Amino acid sequence: MIAYSTITLAKAENIATLTLNRPEKLNALNETMAAELLDAVTQVEQDSDVRVLIITGAGRAFWAGADVKELFLTGIEQRKRSEESFDIISWLERLCLQLRNLAQPTIAAINGPAVGIGVTLPLQCDIRIASDEARFSMPFVRLGLIPEFGSTYALTRLVGIAKACELIFTGKFIEAKEAKEIGLVNDVVPTADLQKTTFELAKTIAQGAPLAMQMAKKGLYQGLDTAIQSQLRYEDLAFRLLLRSEDHEEGVRAFLDKKQPRFKGK
Repeated sequence: MIAYSTITLAKAENIATLTLNRPEKLNALNETMAAELLDAVTQVEQDSDVRVLIITGAGRAFWAGADVKELFLTGIEQRKRSEESFDIISWLERLCLQLRNLAQPTIAAINGPAVGIGVTLPLQCDIRIASDEARFSMPFVRLGLIPEFGSTYALTRLVGIAKACELIFTGKFIEAKEAKEIGLVNDVVPTADLQKTTFELAKTIAQGAPLAMQMAKKGLYQGLDTAIQSQLRYEDLAFRLLLRSEDHEEGVRAFLDKKQPRFKGK
């Protein structure tokens, strides 16, 4: 485990778990957490032994959004005094792209209420599993702000334009059951089962060939905005490269020998 003050990052069985860890503040985002999140995702990005990343929260909430007083009010007062303030806009863009482009598959394990960035960051994860105690709200317009973290791109692709407008314009809370019904999360499980369910899913994903997983993930997201001809060319290139990989040979031989493959990411 790497030592941070507002988050934790642990690794077990090729799975990294990043936990938001300000439970007394419902894991609200402050400047320290922002810096630590960037560092933690970079650590995962550079660790070839990590095959899946889980993001979850400590305590009864997943993420209560931004620490309004510490992050926003402080920024307002600093700008009024013409002082330098935390560049949250640059941070949002940097972490959003870093998480979306992460080679490893990502799972958001949403253990409780999720507000603001507690909703928008999971949108950039590949899979979202919610506890039955989770609730979701995107109250940006009530703070005079626009939804961030690429959510105006991702949300409509998950729930459709009409539902996205409803969620953003009203900022209302929706329960976990509705979140699943509209496609905001993949599944809802009892709170007591969330950690086990998410880790078992991560273990299943981690058993796949890393190179194939990375190329499949890249192709899936690229395909959101690419013509079929371009995707066919990408698939052709990726398939040719993977045919020459050690993992492909391992997978074929293990299949024929009825054994569990031992992929090395080569």
